[in-house]
Amino acid sequence: MNSAMTLATRLVADIGGTNSRLALYDSARDEFRALRTYINRDYAEFEDVVADWMQRLDEAPPAQACIAVAAPLEGDHITMVNMDWSFSRSGLAERFQLQASGWINDFESNAYSLPFLGEQDRKVIYPGRPGACQRLAVVGPGTGLGGATVEPVRGAYHATPCEPGHMGLSPQSEEELALFRLLLTRHRDIFAELLISGPGLQRLYQTLAELRGEQASASSPAEVTRRALAGEEALCSDALGHFCALLGSACGDFVLATGSYGGLYLAGGIAPRIADFLMQSRFMVRFQQKGAMDNHLGTVPVLLITTPQPGLIGAAHAPLD
Repeated sequence: MNSAMTLATRLVADIGGTNSRLALYDSARDEFRALRTYINRDYAEFEDVVADWMQRLDEAPPAQACIAVAAPLEGDHITMVNMDWSFSRSGLAERFQLQASGWINDFESNAYSLPFLGEQDRKVIYPGRPGACQRLAVVGPGTGLGGATVEPVRGAYHATPCEPGHMGLSPQSEEELALFRLLLTRHRDIFAELLISGPGLQRLYQTLAELRGEQASASSPAEVTRRALAGEEALCSDALGHFCALLGSACGDFVLATGSYGGLYLAGGIAPRIADFLMQSRFMVRFQQKGAMDNHLGTVPVLLITTPQPGLIGAAHAPLD
């Protein structure tokens, strides 16, 4: 490892519950180098991942870093939620001689990426009619349902993490009403990520099967999705249809609640895999079907993030402490 440190580049990292992605971002060239993906369970602690990445680097190590992490960011000590990792922000900065660092959560990083996505990084679901509002929203179903907003503030971008996964849901069809009634016998309330997430899709499928008196044979959200996209099982297709409709409702509520009329972006691992199905579903109808705000939501562009590394793009452009 070269001992000369440089502020011309930045270590960017996206730390999830399963994988960690690290790269070197060169702002002068607007490019990423030395991109590596690590399987978290192969390492005892996060510092070991950074050390391995630094040792493999064939140029001067960066003196600044921005790290996006799927964990609460309160105080100096960070404890991961879905794995046995904990570490000190200041300790990591000292060990790797970082003169400046920034720490953001995973959906903040997605939000910071939005103004910097190129045409090749996104797919237009609905073009809308953009107006003067520059606030953007991002929502992503995955293990849960995360979200954030971003907007320009005094010449820089400012992102705000949010919790759309814990907003309430309401049924808008007879079958949804029946599903909610059945679910309420087992759950205190119906919040968004109970149904709009990977586990939520499986829950929708199994509850729909019970409601209809049918056999639920798909054993995972991935299998429900595969059968639905292949047209192999009507029950899977209907469950995914409910999933898309409810996602549309939640996204419309989120845009209204945050005033993010500049555009909605869909992130996460699920949405890109079901893009064609989503566009044929009732997602957009439910997104815009908001009473007196129907026409207003009809102006909001809706896009799908297709690049596999929005977290790194966001970490590259987020402000440092």
